[in-house]
Formats: sequence, C-alpha cells, structure tokens
Amino acid sequence: MQKIENLKIYNKALIVVDMVNGFVRKGTLHDKSIARVIPRQIELIKEYQNEGELVIFIQDTHTKESTEHKRFLDYHCLKGSGEEEVIDELKPFTNLNNTICIPKNNTSFMEAQPFRDVMEEATNIKEFDIVGCCTDICVFNGAIGLSCYLDEHNRDSIIRVHKDAIATFSEDTRQNNINSAYLFMEQQGIKLVKKI
Repeated sequence: MQKIENLKIYNKALIVVDMVNGFVRKGTLHDKSIARVIPRQIELIKEYQNEGELVIFIQDTHTKESTEHKRFLDYHCLKGSGEEEVIDELKPFTNLNNTICIPKNNTSFMEAQPFRDVMEEATNIKEFDIVGCCTDICVFNGAIGLSCYLDEHNRDSIIRVHKDAIATFSEDTRQNNINSAYLFMEQQGIKLVKKI
C-alpha cells in the first residue's frame, strides 16, 4: 500500500471496490458484463482527481488457505495470479498522488486493517462514494461496515453508492439478492444514487 503523508487534508473519499481482473476479465467468478460500469467509474475517478480528493482502490486478494473459498466453492483472486490486479482501464489511476490501493481477504473492505488505518487517520472525510463490484457482496458488506464504523465513532458523514457504477456476476439470476442489498443499505441510511 502506498503511503499518503497527510490523510487529514481530504474531505471526500471514492472507494472503488474489487474492480480487478478476477471479477471482470478472467477466473471462476468473472463476468464480462461488469465492464459496462467502467465508463461511469472513470467519470467519478476523474472528478475526484480534479478536486484533489482521495481515491481508494480495494483489491480482493487471497491465498489458497483463505476460508472465503469454502463459501464460493472455488479459488478466486489468488495473490500472484494476476486476478487480484486492478483492471487495465483503471490501473493508470492507481499511481496518482491521492490514490491508495488496499488488498482485502474478505467480503468487506472495512475489515481490512489497512483500510481501518486510513479511516483512523482521515478523520475529516465527511463524504464517501462507493463504486465497484460485487453489488450484493463486497459493495454491500463494505458499505454496511463503513456505515456502522462511522456510527460507532460518531462521525456524521454521507455514504453514497452509485447504482450506475456497480455490478455483480450472474446479475440476471441474482436480482433478488441485489434488491435485498439495496433495501438494507437504504435502511442503514446509505444513499443510492445515479447520474441523471
């Protein structure tokens, strides 16, 4: 993880969840239809870059010993396989000064210690925008975890999940899961938004 000297200067954070090869390009859980949300993600990343605000790329990264594989019945995003790498369309943005890349070994970025470290230091962030995949798993778990963390620490903040910049694998057969995720996020006070 690259180090940013002063995280207190940021007022907003864009969290790009798991836009990695293992979900978009290749591997047992990839779905090429996820690529349809990339243009909107790039728009939002560029907005953040122009404003000089923080962009955090979350990278699903596992070893063969990761217990998560038992639930998803197959290995995915193994460290060193290339599946854990940010997709080519977004990779150029990962090297900019206000960007952090954080690996995670679970379905909630909030549980990754490097992300918690960022949250503990970046105490002036009042707005969080979330994009990425997968809608009903890693986006959902991360957004709910972030909301709970902010409540626990009495940080009055806004969380927005961009419906036009999130997707999941096998979306046609998972619509009930996606609708449930939307419902639970709204009940937690998370704003579901999309470009008009």
